Amino acid sequence: MAMESKVYLAVDVGAESGRVMAGIWDGRRIELREIYRFPNGPMTLGHTLRWDVARLWLEIQKGLALAGKQFGARVVSVGVDTWGVDFVWLNCAGEILEPPFHYRDSYTEGMTAKALQRVSKEELYALTGLQFMPFNTLFQLLAWQARSPEVLAEADCLLFMPDFLHWSLCGVKCAEFTIASTSQFVHPAHQGWAVSLLEKLGLPIHFLPKIVAPGTDLGKLHPALAKKTGLTHARVVVPPSHDTASAVAGVPTARTGSAKWAYISSGTWSLMGVELKKPVLSPRALELNLTNEGGIDGTCRLLKTIMGLWLVQQCRRSFAAAGREYNYAELGKLAANAPALRSLVNPNASRFLNPPDMPDAMQKFCNETGQALPQSDGQLVRCARESLALMYRETCGALEELTGEKIDIIHIVGGGSNDQLLNQMTADACQRTVLAGPVEATALGNLLTQVRASGELASLDEMRDVIRTSTEQISFQPKSVSAWDDAAELFAELRQRD
Repeated sequence: MAMESKVYLAVDVGAESGRVMAGIWDGRRIELREIYRFPNGPMTLGHTLRWDVARLWLEIQKGLALAGKQFGARVVSVGVDTWGVDFVWLNCAGEILEPPFHYRDSYTEGMTAKALQRVSKEELYALTGLQFMPFNTLFQLLAWQARSPEVLAEADCLLFMPDFLHWSLCGVKCAEFTIASTSQFVHPAHQGWAVSLLEKLGLPIHFLPKIVAPGTDLGKLHPALAKKTGLTHARVVVPPSHDTASAVAGVPTARTGSAKWAYISSGTWSLMGVELKKPVLSPRALELNLTNEGGIDGTCRLLKTIMGLWLVQQCRRSFAAAGREYNYAELGKLAANAPALRSLVNPNASRFLNPPDMPDAMQKFCNETGQALPQSDGQLVRCARESLALMYRETCGALEELTGEKIDIIHIVGGGSNDQLLNQMTADACQRTVLAGPVEATALGNLLTQVRASGELASLDEMRDVIRTSTEQISFQPKSVSAWDDAAELFAELRQRD
């Protein structure tokens, strides 16, 4: 390794785990190195699901200290990305008012209907362009107002998860644009807070911080933290802080600015969309329930949020509880050997958001819809994967309709890009070429945004050139299987069932 290489750090925190990743930059290629990994997940507090952000911060400091031991003054900057919608309340003394809620908690039940009593669905979509999902930050605010209005009154600042961690690093309170755009109270065209919407809903706005763009330099680490970790020269540079926004920045396309390619950021959730210069706020986009979230360089991510490999993960958890332990490769083999297109579910049905037993929930759905029950472990995980592939097909059609462009390549990035069976199913169901990889698209998008902020890259195109040079992609070609057409007709009917 050349001594003149520089090091950038990405703190990438997902719903199940977090890690500190180093990007070693030699001026042409970037080498990734995992420094520290730690588990994440909700904690039960009373009858609620919350995030343990104090433990998260402790784990991140451990990872930064390990990076400091390895690289010291060579570390140029650090930036954080996480999942969307959830947030931390701080008072004027910089104290956390309450442990933040986990998006799978049921405390937002009924809040969508409450909002629509005051603002029509059409107006809400015109002001925010966001897919209606019960856990969006807007509905969380309404739930807080209903249960603990004193917290809203006392709050000095609302910080989304990565913004809270950036504040922990350097003391600056702000909202990075891409993470703020997941809230359902940011205007997708004006790229500022939708203040008129919040006022109509009777929600205060005094706690909303300034919105900043990806690549913004927030300054140096707290002196005590710099000393503790050995990162004496590191600055805090915000990446696209929504993990999907970083993943999209990390897609290795050579066609930035074109709507002829789509991405799937595949993991616990599947986020499928296209990268556009402007949001699509038409009545048809609302009808299709697509979302317009922020991207790097002020771009818009027109996408659909899909339940993703959560179904497989929860099946695996239930199998383990019953004494049947599998790794994901073993589950893939079981699914590959199960009968094709035997039974399907609607992955986005609310019953699959957090059921006590995923296999039971899937079987009940199939029973209610008159299908053969998926009974074996292989049948269950194949059902989940095939249902996801058909959801991708439906979403691909919606994206083509709204953009007027035919999508010819689907890039699958993230942990789910390792799922070769699902990759081939996606190619077959969508009848499109699938390019899988890189697995670490989120970390790459985060890190290369920091590299660009330091002046060593000039554009998103150059960032993606580096990713193509530094990583490999695997191609999956579609097979002509008419059974997928028949399955798509059934799936369209099942999508009407919740």
